[in-house]
Amino acid sequence: MANIKSAKKRILTSAKRAERNKSVKSAVKTAVKKVNAAVEAGDKAAAAECLKKAERALTMAASKGVFHKNTSSRKVSRLSKAVDGIQ
Repeated sequence: MANIKSAKKRILTSAKRAERNKSVKSAVKTAVKKVNAAVEAGDKAAAAECLKKAERALTMAASKGVFHKNTSSRKVSRLSKAVDGIQ
């Protein structure tokens, strides 16, 4: 256990950040799963709608520093390609 005041504060702030990061990652995973499910079902309209939400979630995660910018871009690109591939 930390004895120094600043170390105690760091423990609290890092726990708060970890909780926020976990929440953001979970939201992104859910959004991506919805897009993939719509692609599997072959529903282009639903997939496009879910893609917009997933893209926003990924961009926000990148801006908050939860994901690296390139990781976010790569995931959006792959999802877009999958949605565009629906006949």
